[in-house]
Amino acid sequence: MAPIGIFRKLWLLRNARSAGERPLVRSILEGKPTKILELGLGELKRTPNMLSLAARISDGPIHYVGFDRFEARMPDEPPGVTLKEAHSCLQKFGRIQLVPGNPDSTLARLCNHLGWFDLILVSKTIDQVTISRCWFFLQRLTQSHTIVLQESAEGIWTTVSHQDVGERANQQVFRKVG
Repeated sequence: MAPIGIFRKLWLLRNARSAGERPLVRSILEGKPTKILELGLGELKRTPNMLSLAARISDGPIHYVGFDRFEARMPDEPPGVTLKEAHSCLQKFGRIQLVPGNPDSTLARLCNHLGWFDLILVSKTIDQVTISRCWFFLQRLTQSHTIVLQESAEGIWTTVSHQDVGERANQQVFRKVG
Protein backbone atom coordinates (compact mmCIF):
# COMPACT_ATOMS: atom_id res chain seq x y z
CA MET A 1 0.00 0.00 0.00
CA ALA A 2 1.07 3.55 -0.61
CA PRO A 3 2.44 5.44 2.39
CA ILE A 4 0.40 8.23 3.90
CA GLY A 5 1.71 11.72 3.19
CA ILE A 6 1.86 14.65 5.59
CA PHE A 7 -1.29 16.28 4.20
CA ARG A 8 -3.29 13.07 4.52
CA LYS A 9 -2.11 12.70 8.13
CA LEU A 10 -3.13 16.27 8.92
CA TRP A 11 -6.51 15.73 7.29
CA LEU A 12 -7.04 12.53 9.29
CA LEU A 13 -6.10 14.24 12.54
CA ARG A 14 -8.26 17.31 11.96
CA ASN A 15 -11.24 16.42 9.79
CA ALA A 16 -11.74 12.76 8.99
CA ARG A 17 -12.92 11.55 12.38
CA SER A 18 -15.06 12.86 15.19
CA ALA A 19 -13.18 14.80 17.84
CA GLY A 20 -13.51 11.85 20.21
CA GLU A 21 -11.71 9.50 17.81
CA ARG A 22 -8.76 11.80 17.12
CA PRO A 23 -6.66 10.38 20.00
CA LEU A 24 -7.16 6.92 18.48
CA VAL A 25 -6.08 8.12 15.02
CA ARG A 26 -3.12 9.98 16.54
CA SER A 27 -2.03 6.86 18.44
CA ILE A 28 -2.10 4.80 15.25
CA LEU A 29 -0.23 7.42 13.21
CA GLU A 30 2.46 7.97 15.84
CA GLY A 31 2.80 4.45 17.26
CA LYS A 32 2.47 2.47 14.00
CA PRO A 33 1.03 -0.54 15.85
CA THR A 34 1.27 -4.01 14.36
CA LYS A 35 -0.32 -5.88 17.29
CA ILE A 36 -3.72 -4.53 18.31
CA LEU A 37 -6.09 -5.81 21.00
CA GLU A 38 -9.68 -4.57 21.20
CA LEU A 39 -12.19 -5.33 23.92
CA GLY A 40 -15.70 -4.83 22.55
CA LEU A 41 -16.19 -4.60 18.78
CA GLY A 42 -19.78 -3.37 18.94
CA GLU A 43 -21.33 -2.73 15.54
CA LEU A 44 -17.94 -2.84 13.81
CA LYS A 45 -17.98 0.77 12.61
CA ARG A 46 -14.55 1.80 13.89
CA THR A 47 -12.47 -1.37 13.54
CA PRO A 48 -12.21 -1.71 9.72
CA ASN A 49 -11.14 1.94 9.38
CA MET A 50 -8.64 1.56 12.22
CA LEU A 51 -7.11 -1.61 10.77
CA SER A 52 -6.97 -0.11 7.28
CA LEU A 53 -5.06 2.90 8.59
CA ALA A 54 -2.74 0.72 10.67
CA ALA A 55 -2.04 -1.55 7.69
CA ARG A 56 -1.12 1.43 5.52
CA ILE A 57 1.42 2.89 7.91
CA SER A 58 2.83 -0.10 9.82
CA ASP A 59 6.22 -1.63 9.23
CA GLY A 60 4.91 -5.20 9.26
CA PRO A 61 1.78 -7.32 8.99
CA ILE A 62 -1.13 -6.52 11.32
CA HIS A 63 -2.09 -8.95 14.07
CA TYR A 64 -5.48 -8.07 15.54
CA VAL A 65 -7.23 -9.76 18.46
CA GLY A 66 -10.82 -8.80 19.19
CA PHE A 67 -12.80 -9.87 22.27
CA ASP A 68 -16.57 -9.55 22.13
CA ARG A 69 -19.68 -11.38 23.24
CA PHE A 70 -20.90 -11.55 19.61
CA GLU A 71 -24.03 -13.74 19.58
CA ALA A 72 -24.07 -14.07 23.38
CA ARG A 73 -25.05 -10.42 23.95
CA MET A 74 -27.74 -9.82 26.53
CA PRO A 75 -30.93 -7.99 25.44
CA ASP A 76 -30.03 -4.91 27.52
CA GLU A 77 -26.58 -4.55 25.88
CA PRO A 78 -25.82 -2.41 22.82
CA PRO A 79 -26.27 -4.19 19.48
CA GLY A 80 -23.33 -5.68 17.64
CA VAL A 81 -22.18 -7.94 14.85
CA THR A 82 -22.03 -11.70 14.78
CA LEU A 83 -18.75 -13.58 14.87
CA LYS A 84 -19.14 -14.62 11.24
CA GLU A 85 -19.86 -11.05 10.07
CA ALA A 86 -16.88 -9.69 11.97
CA HIS A 87 -14.51 -12.31 10.62
CA SER A 88 -15.60 -11.85 7.00
CA CYS A 89 -15.25 -8.06 7.31
CA LEU A 90 -11.83 -8.03 9.02
CA GLN A 91 -9.94 -10.97 7.49
CA LYS A 92 -8.46 -8.87 4.68
CA PHE A 93 -6.44 -6.70 7.08
CA GLY A 94 -3.99 -9.31 8.33
CA ARG A 95 -3.92 -12.00 10.98
CA ILE A 96 -7.28 -11.72 12.74
CA GLN A 97 -8.23 -13.57 15.91
CA LEU A 98 -11.75 -13.07 17.21
CA VAL A 99 -12.56 -14.42 20.66
CA PRO A 100 -16.23 -14.87 21.59
CA GLY A 101 -17.40 -14.69 25.19
CA ASN A 102 -17.18 -12.37 28.17
CA PRO A 103 -13.94 -10.40 27.82
CA ASP A 104 -12.97 -10.88 31.47
CA SER A 105 -13.18 -14.68 31.51
CA THR A 106 -11.75 -15.21 28.02
CA LEU A 107 -8.92 -12.76 28.68
CA ALA A 108 -8.12 -14.58 31.92
CA ARG A 109 -7.93 -17.84 30.01
CA LEU A 110 -5.85 -16.56 27.10
CA CYS A 111 -3.65 -13.71 28.33
CA ASN A 112 -0.56 -15.88 28.87
CA HIS A 113 -0.75 -17.08 25.25
CA LEU A 114 -1.28 -13.71 23.56
CA GLY A 115 1.99 -11.92 24.24
CA TRP A 116 2.26 -8.14 24.37
CA PHE A 117 0.48 -5.57 22.21
CA ASP A 118 1.35 -2.19 20.72
CA LEU A 119 -2.19 -0.82 21.06
CA ILE A 120 -4.98 -1.89 23.44
CA LEU A 121 -8.50 -0.49 23.05
CA VAL A 122 -11.22 -0.75 25.68
CA SER A 123 -14.60 0.04 24.13
CA LYS A 124 -17.53 1.67 25.87
CA THR A 125 -19.67 -1.33 24.88
CA ILE A 126 -18.12 -3.34 27.73
CA ASP A 127 -19.71 -2.67 31.13
CA GLN A 128 -17.60 -1.29 33.98
CA VAL A 129 -17.82 -4.41 36.15
CA THR A 130 -16.38 -6.53 33.34
CA ILE A 131 -13.69 -3.96 32.56
CA SER A 132 -12.61 -3.74 36.19
CA ARG A 133 -11.97 -7.50 36.15
CA CYS A 134 -9.91 -7.18 32.93
CA TRP A 135 -7.26 -4.70 34.14
CA PHE A 136 -5.21 -7.34 35.96
CA PHE A 137 -4.85 -9.33 32.74
CA LEU A 138 -4.43 -6.28 30.49
CA GLN A 139 -1.46 -5.28 32.63
CA ARG A 140 0.29 -8.50 31.56
CA LEU A 141 -0.18 -7.64 27.88
CA THR A 142 1.58 -4.26 28.01
CA GLN A 143 5.17 -3.16 27.64
CA SER A 144 6.70 0.28 27.99
CA HIS A 145 5.70 1.27 24.42
CA THR A 146 2.12 -0.06 24.61
CA ILE A 147 -0.62 2.53 24.23
CA VAL A 148 -3.83 1.81 26.15
CA LEU A 149 -6.94 3.77 25.18
CA GLN A 150 -10.35 3.64 26.85
CA GLU A 151 -13.56 4.96 25.30
CA SER A 152 -15.83 7.02 27.53
CA ALA A 153 -19.64 6.84 27.45
CA GLU A 154 -19.56 9.95 25.23
CA GLY A 155 -17.33 8.22 22.66
CA ILE A 156 -14.12 10.06 23.55
CA TRP A 157 -10.91 8.02 23.59
CA THR A 158 -8.51 8.79 26.42
CA THR A 159 -5.09 7.38 27.16
CA VAL A 160 -4.73 5.18 30.22
CA SER A 161 -1.19 5.50 31.56
CA HIS A 162 0.83 2.45 32.57
CA GLN A 163 0.62 3.65 36.17
CA ASP A 164 -3.20 3.79 35.96
CA VAL A 165 -3.33 0.31 34.42
CA GLY A 166 -1.22 -0.95 37.33
CA GLU A 167 -3.37 0.81 39.92
CA ARG A 168 -6.58 -0.55 38.39
CA ALA A 169 -5.08 -4.04 38.34
CA ASN A 170 -4.07 -3.70 42.00
CA GLN A 171 -7.55 -2.53 42.97
CA GLN A 172 -8.99 -5.70 41.49
CA VAL A 173 -6.46 -7.85 43.40
CA PHE A 174 -7.31 -6.04 46.65
CA ARG A 175 -11.04 -6.59 46.07
CA LYS A 176 -10.47 -10.32 45.76
CA VAL A 177 -8.23 -10.48 48.82
CA GLY A 178 -10.28 -8.13 51.03
